[in-house]
Amino acid sequence: MIFPLRDLIEYGDNMYEITAASSRRSYQLSMLKDPEIEDNDGKVVSLAARQVFTQEVEFRIDSQ
Repeated sequence: MIFPLRDLIEYGDNMYEITAASSRRSYQLSMLKDPEIEDNDGKVVSLAARQVFTQEVEFRIDSQ
C-alpha cells in the first residue's frame, strides 16, 4: 500500500525528518528480513514510509 499523494502534500511537519526516518526504517526492515515485506509485494521503501507516516513506527531526532 502506498499512501495518497494528497496526504503527503498536506503533511505539516518537517518533510526531511520523515524522509530520513523512512530511509532508516527501510534499512532496518531489510536487515531484519521482516515478513511484512512479502505482504507488501517486496516493496521495502513504501512499507517503511507508510509505517513512519501513519505513526505505526515512531521516530525521534537526537540532539547532539
